[in-house]
Formats: sequence, C-alpha cells, structure tokens
Amino acid sequence: MRVEVLTGAALDAALDDVARLRIAVFRAFPYLYDGSLDYERTYLETYRISPGAVLVGAFDGDRLVGASTGTPMEDHAGDFAKAFAGQDLDLSTLFYCAESVLLPEYRGHGIGHRFFDLREEHARALSKTHAAFCSVARPSDHPLRPETYAPLDPFWRKRGYAPLPGAVAQFRWKDIDQTAETDHPLQFWIRPL
Repeated sequence: MRVEVLTGAALDAALDDVARLRIAVFRAFPYLYDGSLDYERTYLETYRISPGAVLVGAFDGDRLVGASTGTPMEDHAGDFAKAFAGQDLDLSTLFYCAESVLLPEYRGHGIGHRFFDLREEHARALSKTHAAFCSVARPSDHPLRPETYAPLDPFWRKRGYAPLPGAVAQFRWKDIDQTAETDHPLQFWIRPL
C-alpha cells in the first residue's frame, strides 16, 4: 500500500478511477448515491482546472483503492456561498476537503488520517488558515441505515473538526431507492490549520 499526493497530469490521469470509487463508495449509507460516470466526470472537472487542487491517492500496487480531494474554497464558492452566508469567515482563507472514498476492505489502517494529513499540508502550503468539509445529514431512523452503521463524527472530532453551526449546504442527487433527485442537507465541519 502507498498513499501519495497527485497534482497536475497525475491528478488528471486518475480522475476516472476517482469517479468509479465515488460511485461505489457513496452508494452505501449515508450517501445512498445512485451515480453515473457522466455526472462524475463533470463534477470532477473542478479538480482538473483548479491550480490549487490536490488528489491524495491510496494505491494497492497500481490500483487506486481510495482517494481524497481538495481545492481552495473559492473554487466552490458558487456551490457553498449560501451555506456560509452570515458566517464570520472569508472563503479565501478556507480549504475545502472534498470527498474521501476508500474501499471497505482497506479501512481501519490509518489511510483516512493520511488523507487528512496530506490535504491539510497542501492547504497550509497555499496559506489557508482553515480546512472544512461537509457530510450528509441523515435521520437516525432512516429506513436504509444499517444496524452496524457507525458515524464518522468521533474520527473527525479527534482530528480537530467540529460542526459549524448554521453552515448547511443543499445538494441534489438520486438516492438508490428513489426515482428522481432530491435535496440533501450537508453539514459543514471546520478546523483551524
């Protein structure tokens, strides 16, 4: 196993594999995302064009088994400006730690920590003062919630992140048990760097 930072051409070359990982991993609870490769390619274009983007890849040999992305928050201002309205934060000081996706059989070996370490290091190199990410909020009695589901809140808190009160974004996607896209609330978590 190796975990490494990819930028530029290496990042670009890995994006289709990241798309496939996102579709596979986010299909599970709590995201329940019924994704498509076409949508993913459009979504991931931000990482291709942002000069401040980073992709942290986890490889088993040459196979990408996990990925974590990030960009300066201003690259996502259109998506998130409403969530940060009324917050006493300058978006230009924030680094957005986007997805972290890792195949289940590779979890529990410290790769999630490496994902955060390397993205936060990248954010500091860009002179960002805070890192933030968002997570989908699902009710505890959701009918598709597995009995064995354990939220990642303790992991995120151990890393110094906390929910930012009132910073909730709304995104649309099609759940695996739905026939159309619906809105989903995503709570922002933040920490100083």
